[in-house]
Amino acid sequence: MAPQDDDRPRLLSIATAIPPHLLRQDDILTESRALLQSRFSQFDRLAPAFLNAGIDTRHSVVPLDWFRQPHGWVDRTQAYADGAVRLFCDAAAKALDQAGLRADQVDVIVTVSSTGIVTPTLEALSAKQMGFRPDTMRVPVFGLGCAGGVSGLAIAADLAMARPAAVVLMVAVETCTVLFRLDRLAKADIIATALFGDGAAAVVLRAGVRADDPRPRIGQGRQHMWPDTLSIMGWTVEETGLGVIFDRSIPAFAEAELRTALDSLIPDHPVDRHVCHPGGAKVITALESTLSLADGALDAERQVLARNGNMSAPTVLFVLDQVLKDGATGSLLALALGPGFTLSVLPITVASHD
Repeated sequence: MAPQDDDRPRLLSIATAIPPHLLRQDDILTESRALLQSRFSQFDRLAPAFLNAGIDTRHSVVPLDWFRQPHGWVDRTQAYADGAVRLFCDAAAKALDQAGLRADQVDVIVTVSSTGIVTPTLEALSAKQMGFRPDTMRVPVFGLGCAGGVSGLAIAADLAMARPAAVVLMVAVETCTVLFRLDRLAKADIIATALFGDGAAAVVLRAGVRADDPRPRIGQGRQHMWPDTLSIMGWTVEETGLGVIFDRSIPAFAEAELRTALDSLIPDHPVDRHVCHPGGAKVITALESTLSLADGALDAERQVLARNGNMSAPTVLFVLDQVLKDGATGSLLALALGPGFTLSVLPITVASHD
């Protein structure tokens, strides 16, 4: 360990939150068939995606019957604002409680979200309920998509390094389900309907603690963006909402390109446990292949995907929470792929429990 690594921020706590509406995958398939089969001629050919996604349940900020009616920007934004604020407060309150801190002790808030747009942003909408101080620095981050959990945590760690002893709260919250569209149907929309759910995760960080503090140490994040890949993942802005860009080549692209990019970002970096964003069952398999891992090595990723689906940015933090609870130690490497097309990585060091 380099001497300067002792100064890196410590992860004081991590917590997750899910919305109240439980959606079972078989119910979603039944509902989707009823709503989409007559509108989309290829639905039956793509229906196996629901059964092969590795997902049992998901959660939504809106009930299942909400999806039976068309929606525009106004009601989508209202559903996002209401649901995301509740998720933000739930995850943040849990994380602060675990860290033994109050909301008025938070100095910096990093909010990561790409599934809705509100101004003021979520941490401001949550401030009175949470009890944040008026002088708390707000850093909302938009547009990172599935890479947002890793990149957001890296940004929070950098801010903690810049303000030793400051309490930094990072919250990633997404309400992917409210983007479901009846008026825009393509293969990507069906796959998104088979994969995405809602959730939030919060992390509390602080730098300037004792060098022998045993809590996980957050390293320096890095990113790699491939040229000419803007069409792989993202959103289009349309009249009634955002339209998903979700290319079928993502698993193959990850398998072909990720290892080279990873080696360029962190050459010769030892990894005891990769902590990956589980974009889908095929993506997990591709990650195991390209990272030279044994089949089934990414067990926590599969468990999180099965329980919650792909929640975009918070998902990798659900995995990190599970991996830490399972007792992982040593050198962890959080990684996620997102719009850009971008790889985001973040080293995390966990001391042995001995």
